[in-house]
Amino acid sequence: MATCAPLSDLGPKNKFIPRLGSREQGRSKMKGALKKDQIADVVSKESKETSKQFEATQKRGKFYHLFGFYPSDLRSCQSLILLMCRPTDAASLGVVRALFGFLMVFDIPDERGLAIADIRWGNPLDCRFPLFDFLPLLSLQWMFMVYLVMWIGALGITLGFFFRTSCVAFASTYWYIFLMDKSSWNNHSYLYGLLAILLLPSQANLYCSLDAWIWPKKQKKAPLWNYAILRYQLFLLYFLAGLKKLDFDWLNGYSMTYLANHWVFQPFRTFMTPEQVDLWIIHVGGFVLDLTVAFWLFFDKTRPSALFFCSSFHLMNSQIFSIGMFPYVCLVTLPLFCDPSWPRKIFPTSTTNDYETGSEDPSCLKPIYHKDKLKIQWKHYLILTCLASHISIQAVLPYSHSFTKGFKNWTPGLYGYSWDMMVHSWNTILVLPKVIDRSSGKEIFLNPDTDRWSKHPDMVYQWAKCVQKNLLDTQGMNDVSIFLDVLSSLNGRFQQRMYDPRVDLTKVVWSPFEEPKWTLPLLTDLSSWRIKLPEIENQIFAWSNYSDVLFVADFPGLSMENFISEGLGNISLTVLEGEVEFEQNTLLSEREVVRKAIVRPGEAVDVESKAFHHIKTISLTPSCYMYTFVNETAQKLKNNYDDYVPNSGEISKGVYEAILIRFRSIKLSGSLIWNAILNLVFGVPVPRRVKITP
Repeated sequence: MATCAPLSDLGPKNKFIPRLGSREQGRSKMKGALKKDQIADVVSKESKETSKQFEATQKRGKFYHLFGFYPSDLRSCQSLILLMCRPTDAASLGVVRALFGFLMVFDIPDERGLAIADIRWGNPLDCRFPLFDFLPLLSLQWMFMVYLVMWIGALGITLGFFFRTSCVAFASTYWYIFLMDKSSWNNHSYLYGLLAILLLPSQANLYCSLDAWIWPKKQKKAPLWNYAILRYQLFLLYFLAGLKKLDFDWLNGYSMTYLANHWVFQPFRTFMTPEQVDLWIIHVGGFVLDLTVAFWLFFDKTRPSALFFCSSFHLMNSQIFSIGMFPYVCLVTLPLFCDPSWPRKIFPTSTTNDYETGSEDPSCLKPIYHKDKLKIQWKHYLILTCLASHISIQAVLPYSHSFTKGFKNWTPGLYGYSWDMMVHSWNTILVLPKVIDRSSGKEIFLNPDTDRWSKHPDMVYQWAKCVQKNLLDTQGMNDVSIFLDVLSSLNGRFQQRMYDPRVDLTKVVWSPFEEPKWTLPLLTDLSSWRIKLPEIENQIFAWSNYSDVLFVADFPGLSMENFISEGLGNISLTVLEGEVEFEQNTLLSEREVVRKAIVRPGEAVDVESKAFHHIKTISLTPSCYMYTFVNETAQKLKNNYDDYVPNSGEISKGVYEAILIRFRSIKLSGSLIWNAILNLVFGVPVPRRVKITP
C-alpha cells in the first residue's frame, strides 16, 4: 500500500509527491530533477542576456545622444551609406549658404581684385605666377567677364536662385583666378573655394532660397552628408591650424610680436604685461583654442562655450588683421555645428508644419527594407566614394610637402592650403633683382614691385623666366644673367639671405619634387640670439626716442653692399658673432679714401651715411652683426598702437568707414565691368589705370 511522504520530503512548491519504490520510478524522478535544473539554468542565462542587452541599449543610447549615430552605423558600407543619407532638416544649411554668398559678393571686388583688375591683369609685361603654366591669361576685357560671372554666381548663391548653376559659375571662375596667381594665395581664399565646391552638390537651396519659393518641392530634407562634409572641412580649419602651431617658434611667442599693444587686448593688459599677453594669450591661448575648439563645437553641452570663444576670436581677428571676409565667413559657418532646425525655431513660418510632413530629397535613405535588400543605388556608392576621396585629400594635402620639395624655402611649402595660419611672420628689408647683359657687361637693377613672390623658389624661377623673355621681346637682349638677393627675417631672427646671390637664375633647374640647390638654409644655429635681441633692442631704444637697431646675419665667404640713406645718422656697425671685413669709400680733403677694418665680436665701427659700404664674412662660421642708428620715422610708427584704446564712437566710425569703402569698391567694380562690356559690344576702348612705382 502506498504511503504519503512526510512534510520534510515535499517539493519546492509544497506539493505531495508519491514515493515510488521501483527502479524505473527512481530514474524518472532523477530525470525530472535534472530537467528542472536545466530550465533554471536557461532562465538564468536568458535573464543575464536580457540584462546585457538592456545595458548595451543604454550604452547605445548614450552614444547616440553624444554623437548623433550608433556604433553599428559604421560596421559596414551599407550602414554607413544609410547614416550619410539620413534625412536632415536643410534650414541651417540654407541660412549658411545665403550668408556665405552675401559675404562673397563683397569679397570679389576687394580680395579677388575686381576693383583693381585693370592694374592687376592689364599689363602684358607683368610677371604672372600660375600654379600650372598651361593656364591661359585672357585679355583684360574677358578677365572682367570672368569676374562678372563670378559676381553673378555669388549673388545667385546668396538668393538661392538657380542654385546649382550659380555654384558652377562662382566656383569655376573663382578657382581660375585663384590658380592664376600663387603670389596672392592665403588659407582663407583656399577655404572659400572649397566651400563653393562642397555647396555645389548639396541641397542648400531647400530653405531660404528663391528656388524653394518659385519652384516649391515636396522634399524638405537634405541628406546628412551635406552637413557632415562641411563640418569636416571646418573641423580641419581649426584642428590643423592647432597642429601646425605645435611649432617651437609659435609656442615660445616668436611668431607674432607687438600684437599685445593693440587695443583689443587692453582688458588683458590690466593684469598682465604686454610680454605675458603676447606669450600666454596670443600664442598659447591661440594654440589651445585652435586645437580643441572644433571638438567642443560637436557636443551639445560644450557648444555654447565654444561658440562664445570662437566668435570672440574671430571678431578680434577682424580688428587686428586686414584679412577681408575671413573672420565673418568663419562666424556665419559656425551654425553648421548647431541643431539643423534652429532657424525654424527662431523664425517660425507657415511652412514649418509642411516641413514635418514633407518628403526627403531623392538622395536620402531611410532604414527601410524592400525584399530583404536595402534601397541603395549606384549613386549612393558614388556619393560615399566622393566623400571618402575629399576627406583623404584634405587630410593628406597639408602634409604633402615631403613630396613637393620644390616649393620649400624656410617653411614647408606654399602658403595657402596648409592651414599654418600666422605661424610664420616675415620681415623683408631687401629684394634686389639684378640683370647683367653679358654681351656688353652692363648691369641693370630692376624694381621688384612686390616681395611676396621672392619668398618662394618656384615663383622666383617663374619670375626669372618672365624677365628673360621680356628683355628679349622688348630690348632684344638674348644673352643675359639674372641674379636675385633677398634679405628677410623669419619669426624675429636675424635678417639673412634666402638665395645665393652668385647663382645665375637663367641657368637653374626647378622641379616640384626636388629641393632647389640655389636656396640658402635658415641659420637656426643663431636662433638662440632671439632671447638676447629684445634686451639689446630695449637698451638701444633707451638711448633716445628715435634710436633704432637692425640685426643681420650672413654666410661665410659672402659679401654685402649697402647704401645708407640720408635720413639716418649716428650709424655704427657692431659684430655679435663671427668676423667681418668692413670697407667704405669716403671723401677726405676732396680725396677718395678707402677705409678698411677687420671687425671681431664685440667690436664696432662707424658707418657714414649717403655712401656705399661693403661687408664680407671672413670667418669659417656665419657672422651676425647689428646696425645702430637714429631713425625718427621708425620710432613714430612703432608707437602708433601703444596704449591707444578707441572709444565706442571711434569704433562705430571705423565700422561705418569700412562699410563705405566696400560699397565704393562695388561701385568702381561695376563701372569697370561696364567699360569692358562697351568694348566687347561696341569696340569702345577700355581705360586702364597703371601702377605708379617709386
